[in-house]
Order: sequence, then C-alpha cells, then structure tokens
Amino acid sequence: MDKNFIVTKSNYFIMNCSYDLSLEEQKLILTLASMVQPEDEDFKPYKFRIADFMVLLGVEDKSKYTEIPKMTKELMKKVFEIEEDDTILQTAWLSSATYRKGSGMVELEFSPRLKPYMLKLGGLFTRYKLANILSMKSKYSPRMYEILKCNEFKHSIEMEVDELRKLLKADNIYPLYNDFKRKVILQTQKELKKISDINFEFEEIKTGRKVTRLKFIIHTIKAKESSFAKAEIVADKEEKKTPLDDLQERITNTIVTLENKVTP
Repeated sequence: MDKNFIVTKSNYFIMNCSYDLSLEEQKLILTLASMVQPEDEDFKPYKFRIADFMVLLGVEDKSKYTEIPKMTKELMKKVFEIEEDDTILQTAWLSSATYRKGSGMVELEFSPRLKPYMLKLGGLFTRYKLANILSMKSKYSPRMYEILKCNEFKHSIEMEVDELRKLLKADNIYPLYNDFKRKVILQTQKELKKISDINFEFEEIKTGRKVTRLKFIIHTIKAKESSFAKAEIVADKEEKKTPLDDLQERITNTIVTLENKVTP
C-alpha cells in the first residue's frame, strides 16, 4: 500500500454511477482500488494493515483504528446504482471483509459485479495516483476530481447542473444552485487546485435567468521536478557514456600526456 499506487476505473463507471459515501469511506474504497491490477481476470482478496491505511490518511489517533470494521460493515450495506442502456444495476462495493483478531490486518474483496468497470478495460478508462485524493477534506472532492479527470483529455466538459448534483448525491442536500455552487463547486475547485494534478475554471450557462448548465475548463498541473530529481537525472546522464565519449576522453588524455612530455 502506497500513496503512489494507481487507481484505474472505466470512464463509463465514473460518469454513470451515483453513490453517497463519507469522505473516509471513499478513501478506503479508492485505496482498495489502487491495489487492483487491471490486467487480472478476477478480483482478489486484498489484504493490508489497518495501521498502514491510517498512516496514509494521516491519522495518528490509534483509537480511530476501531472505526475501520464499522466502516466496512456500512460499505456492505450501502447499495449504489450503475445505469447502462436500459438497465440499472444495484450493487454494494464490497462482497466481504475479514478481520483476524490481534493481527491488525483486514482482507477486503470487491463485489464481482464491478469487474467490467475495473478489470480488463477495453474502452476509455482513467488512471491517477492515489495521492491525489488522500488529503482531500470535502466529501465531494474525490468524486468531482474523478469526473473532471476522466474528461481531462478533452480539456472541457459541459454538464447539466441537475445531472452533476445527482452524480455527487448532492441533489437533496443542496437543491438551491447558489448553495450548491458555494458548498460544492467552489470548495472542490479550491481543494483540487491545492492538492491534485488538475484544476478547473467554470462558466455558468443560463436558461432565462436560471443557471442550468456548467462548462468546466480543465487544466493539467505539471509536476515540478525537485532539485533531488534533477540531480539524479544529471548524475544518470553522466554515468551513461557512449563509446564516442570514451574515445574522445582517451584522445584528450593522450594529447595532454604528450604535451606534458614535450614541455621543458
């Protein structure tokens, strides 16, 4: 388990399912997703130390460790929907959770119904580092990040306000647009710019006097090389000499030697 592990999901899955998970539940699911190898035929039982997961989240209070069994129990109860053509699939995230007493280990397994959206992906899919979501504070930020990330290659996307509210499961919480804008759009915009590899601007599109659509302009944030990384690159280049470099160096050394010999 590592913050640099990669989360892989089909774009269809990201754009056609809606679920209501707490921020901690989302981080647990995405951490588990980062352990999946997309080329596998089937999901495996994914085992990790609870302490390692809490370290990833930056949680130092060990009393919080007991929250994980409660969280996995809730995740197996929470059913969400995936719409596909004329069908609606209702499924839970996890099919099982196994705890070995005194070991501090947990073994989790995804529902097999999620295989088409996370394994052997043939269509468009999105990959990102787990680190992009681990520091997020708003429950809407991981979901908003995924929606925009899977459209990053298009640089922009237009969405109905009601459609976005539904995807984020915020339709009943923020039915008024101004509240939705302040509590969700502006908050996630601030977070993504600060801690993720993308940020966005948005334009409001009105029907009459009402904002009915949003156009998101998505920007990629290029990672800055650290001085340590640059030093490694330079050192690597210096070590990898070509045969021509060696020949030139020998010729130079020979000339210097001859010059030294003829010098009185």
